[in-house]
Amino acid sequence: MPDSLSLFAWPLLGYLVGSFSTAILIAKLFGLSDPRETGSGNPGATNVLRTGGKGAAIFTLIGDVAKGVIPVVAAQYFGAGTAAIALTAIAAFLGHLYPLYFSFKGGKGVATAIGIYFALDLRLGAVFIIVWLLTAAISRYSSLASLIASGLTGLASFAVFNQQAQLQLIGAVFLIVAFTFKRHSENIERLKSGKESKIGA
Repeated sequence: MPDSLSLFAWPLLGYLVGSFSTAILIAKLFGLSDPRETGSGNPGATNVLRTGGKGAAIFTLIGDVAKGVIPVVAAQYFGAGTAAIALTAIAAFLGHLYPLYFSFKGGKGVATAIGIYFALDLRLGAVFIIVWLLTAAISRYSSLASLIASGLTGLASFAVFNQQAQLQLIGAVFLIVAFTFKRHSENIERLKSGKESKIGA
């Protein structure tokens, strides 16, 4: 595929795949309430857990992670250049945040970001998971764990992508991290005020 076409086609695929809202689809499959209208109003695994139980939440989590993995791995497998892969990662993430099929109202993107990190490099995904688990175990705040894990994953990208040709991948990771913080702005305010819900509450 010509480079110019690759720079358009792979990100487009990433966005279209990312736009599938797993939480909404799983809710319909399980006969649950629309996650956008119940609980926190966020179409993600955590809200599905609150409203539909562990089974539905696990399927939602798997689907959201897969949305990050599939387009990035496909671009890599078919030999897309670094720029195309970076743009595909960003597009898949933005697809979850602003889904084409669901009025551009999506979730916060943490699970999809995890899938992207693992697809870009297994070490990035491992950093996120380890930091998330440790922070969540200590603080009992899912949002805080996601924010700290995202920030440290961004820093880890400098060590993982340490070649000049990989700078675009660092840029993609940091853009995803920035959007993650932006989407968690309300959580940050609740954490500051002590009103954020803890895991299991």
